[in-house]
Amino acid sequence: MKLWITALILTFGCFLPSFGEEESEARLVISKNILNQYLVEGKDVTVEYKLYNVGDRVAFNVMLNENGFPQTTFSTISGGLRVTWERIAPHSNVTHAVIVRPLKSGFHNFTSAEISYSQTETNDIKIIGYSSFPGEGGIVPQKEFERRFSPRVLDWLVFAVMSLPSLGIPFVLWYGSKNRYDQPHDKSS
Repeated sequence: MKLWITALILTFGCFLPSFGEEESEARLVISKNILNQYLVEGKDVTVEYKLYNVGDRVAFNVMLNENGFPQTTFSTISGGLRVTWERIAPHSNVTHAVIVRPLKSGFHNFTSAEISYSQTETNDIKIIGYSSFPGEGGIVPQKEFERRFSPRVLDWLVFAVMSLPSLGIPFVLWYGSKNRYDQPHDKSS
């Protein structure tokens, strides 16, 4: 009996400091995803950022800073690599997309984006966080991609033209002999 009472007091004592305390600050969680299945040199790559405020307060002066796409290897087609939001409400989310175009083929390390925000409007103290990172991805050369995934219409056309004599000549000979020897019969009863 004493063991049960001691276990109950110990369990209650562990949870006692957390009673009455609520998180009353903004907390941002950010994920970064590459939406393309194939990364091809010279073709658009869509990168999506999802920001979630899981806290109970508004996040102010939110700034997303992406340094993972240098100008020497990527060109920005649409969207921005540095984006700001005045505020993000509690328990809400924001989505941002950037379209970039790889200029070179090879492996690229897709690093995480940096997010900074304040707890209050006038607060100069910035909280800094980082997104998830997709890791390393291979950017395929455009010629290799087209070689592997092109419809090959010309190849099929050449195949059809080359197989036509081997199928057409026997058919013409058969059809000619069929017409010559196959005479309609008179039905006289």
